[in-house]
Amino acid sequence: MRRFEVGDRVRIDIPNKEDPDHSRLHREIGRIVEVFEDDAGSETGDPRDSYLFRVDTGSGNAENLRWRDLRPVENE
Repeated sequence: MRRFEVGDRVRIDIPNKEDPDHSRLHREIGRIVEVFEDDAGSETGDPRDSYLFRVDTGSGNAENLRWRDLRPVENE
């Protein structure tokens, strides 16, 4: 079961300050532009890990992130 779909607005949430992406991405807002499937869920035992979400933050770069690093954005 996927948590997000193409077109969804999301906030990137990387609370671990030791994570190399924290200072660059934490709290950025973006939109899901593509969803990929892989076999990560079979490795972790969590089927949600089988989805990789490409997020366009509007900075010219798209980031590939797992569901754990994303939160829904409420309508503003």
